[in-house]
Amino acid sequence: MALALAAGLGSPALAADNSAPDLLIRQLSLETLEALKSDKAIQGGDVQKIMQLVDTKVMPHVNFKRMTASAVGRFWRQATPEQQAKLETEFKALLVRTYVGALTQVKDQTIALKPLRAGAEDTEVVVRTEIRGKGDPIQLDYRLEKTPAGWKIYDVNVLGIWLADQYRNSFAQEIGANGIDGLIKALADRNAKAAASAPAKS
Repeated sequence: MALALAAGLGSPALAADNSAPDLLIRQLSLETLEALKSDKAIQGGDVQKIMQLVDTKVMPHVNFKRMTASAVGRFWRQATPEQQAKLETEFKALLVRTYVGALTQVKDQTIALKPLRAGAEDTEVVVRTEIRGKGDPIQLDYRLEKTPAGWKIYDVNVLGIWLADQYRNSFAQEIGANGIDGLIKALADRNAKAAASAPAKS
């Protein structure tokens, strides 16, 4: 699962084709695998480089605010703009750090796109792909929305589980116990602990 999401979100998307959702995902996927196979720093687990890669190349193609809002669920509307910004920042850091280890595992995988079932007038679509390599194929699907700036990813499905759904229950429990600020603190503490335990650069 970690490998699949890392491959989906770790792409250096230089001039990616935003004209059609499946073309965008195909190009992101191909560039992802190429970068992961060729970049020694990423293979060595350089967290800062991976975060920089995500910020500069991936985020332009992701509606991360919508992804965070979906994971937080009904409590999102109760959060202040400042709390929403903090949640988005900490959630992004959590995802990058959660899957950083997977980036070192990419070797000989390939990406296969399934036929897109969508009409020309659709503004929200699901692009289905498979990561193929040793063992069984890994299902990796994307939810995208059409915006004035082109198609944006707002959720990822790995092996039948949508990313936002995966976190919604635990986030709701934390908010129920300690409020929105409690969730922000819990995420920040988790990210700080992960950062402290990250291997030093060689």
